[in-house]
Amino acid sequence: VHGVLRRSSSFNTGRIEHLYKNRRTHLEGNMKLHYGDLTDSTCLVKIINEVKPTEIYNLGAQSHVKISFDLAEYTANVDGVGTLRLLDAIKTCGLTNSVRFYQASTSELYGKVQEIPQKETTPFYPRSPYGAAKLYAYWIVVNFREAYNMFAVNGILFNHESPRRGANFVTRKITRSVAKIHLGLQDCIYLGNLGAMRDWGHAKDYVEAMWMMLQHKVPEDFVIATGKVHSVRDFVEKAFQHVGTTIVWEGENEQEVGRNKETGAILVRVDPKFFRPTEV
Repeated sequence: VHGVLRRSSSFNTGRIEHLYKNRRTHLEGNMKLHYGDLTDSTCLVKIINEVKPTEIYNLGAQSHVKISFDLAEYTANVDGVGTLRLLDAIKTCGLTNSVRFYQASTSELYGKVQEIPQKETTPFYPRSPYGAAKLYAYWIVVNFREAYNMFAVNGILFNHESPRRGANFVTRKITRSVAKIHLGLQDCIYLGNLGAMRDWGHAKDYVEAMWMMLQHKVPEDFVIATGKVHSVRDFVEKAFQHVGTTIVWEGENEQEVGRNKETGAILVRVDPKFFRPTEV
């Protein structure tokens, strides 16, 4: 397995360190990392030409929806044009007939949903620069599949979570904060829209689905989801229940708070700075 690693001044391999042959010295085993970036087409051509892969999974992105409003141009460059650069690199290296390409599409394509439940034929209506950039990537994959007969597919995945999720995503933010509050290291969690609804599944199942898409006989786009939605409020309640704390809610909108039922201490508050300009 070969991976592409962005250069950073600090170590950014925390979530894959267990895959090194020697994690202390970053000695490689069956996983080899190459320095590269989705904004640099030259390095992508070089890596693909050197490795000559049979399967490529494009999971690279500026993937935080809220941050995409602040970094809209960068998000478009990485998430949209970055996908084009990868597909072009495959073509440049003459591997269109031998590579199977997986594009990490997203449920954010549906945004302002046009039908419930969403399926492969549901019209897209993205509500963020992230969703719009991913929409370009989706269609450029379809274009390369139809224009060059390339085995290229989109996996339209709903939210998939695990302990490896980044700490500034709401699921990890909640679970980490609940643990810190339980240990007396933190007093309160500050969150955005508590009523936001999401379909959360486990990353392990979704990655298996990605692999299955590339083993399929014909290239086809699939929606992967659990089919169940829960609110951020539900997630908070479940996380606190895990450490034996019951949350009761008071107030509305920005004044809503979550209290510890036994002690009355406020453990959850709303901070408008975490609201998104448009909600899905």
